[in-house]
Amino acid sequence: MVDVTKKVTVPELRKSEDVKPIKKTPIHYPFWFGGSASCFATFFTHPLDLVKVRLQTQAAHGVRLNMVKMFGHVVKNEGILGLYKGISAAQLRQVTYSMTRFGIYETLKERMTTADAKPSFLTLVGMASVSGFLGGFAGNPGDILNVRMQHDAALPKEQRRGYKHAIDGVIRMSREEGVASLWRGVWPSSSRAMLMTVGQLATYDGFKGVLLNYTPLQDNLTTYFLSSFLAGFVATTICSPVDVIKTRVMSSSESAGLVKMVSDIMKAEGFRWMFKGWVPSFIRVGPHTVLTFLFLEQHKKIYRQLKDLE
Repeated sequence: MVDVTKKVTVPELRKSEDVKPIKKTPIHYPFWFGGSASCFATFFTHPLDLVKVRLQTQAAHGVRLNMVKMFGHVVKNEGILGLYKGISAAQLRQVTYSMTRFGIYETLKERMTTADAKPSFLTLVGMASVSGFLGGFAGNPGDILNVRMQHDAALPKEQRRGYKHAIDGVIRMSREEGVASLWRGVWPSSSRAMLMTVGQLATYDGFKGVLLNYTPLQDNLTTYFLSSFLAGFVATTICSPVDVIKTRVMSSSESAGLVKMVSDIMKAEGFRWMFKGWVPSFIRVGPHTVLTFLFLEQHKKIYRQLKDLE
């Protein structure tokens, strides 16, 4: 009778004993990745942002247009390039605001992540709140210039500011209104940034974790798209009231108090003001969130390939 049992040699035994589980350590990505990804996304979504600003401020001029008509109104009166009014300020905003909030959030997340555990969702919310608030403060000059430059063409000619670009706007605002004017509306802006960062970054990581852990989906573009789309929906909804107030404050030439402004809006428009421009906001925030995270994931993928960390 032939013995067919395979004999295990000494070298093979030693080889099997030497095999150890590979521990994954967090990868430290460059601080500026979030700002860069947001800048790429802004090139595609700026027209939607401009229309959103025009819709939120049209009540002050006695105009009543919906989103589609507002698009047509801008193109008819200002041409296709009119949809890109304020693009330099939008990019300045992303370089300051998004780079700060993404950079701080990712840094905190890396510090809290170990080989054995990841931060809880509540921890992510806390980190996103701090990151968003600081990002809102850093990005306020670019934010206020972005709103003003987008809104400028809707004003009567004698009231237009006519900033040539973002740097010209910073210089002129500092000279004409004082350096402090660059942080006008900083509290509603930072509050919105805090909510937006929670709605985008923390919920993106939360949705992504749920999809990877409880569905057959893999770590690929489909998962990134679904996670970022859901995050954009959440971010738009929780930010809408603060977004409307921030836009009104920044586009105004007056120094009315925040409480008085909200009271006046409530008297004139009722509770509807809280979600005025929600549809164009989502149409803008949704694609911007999706594109930002797709670009960010590609940044990270290319970085891992270049550093041979795949």
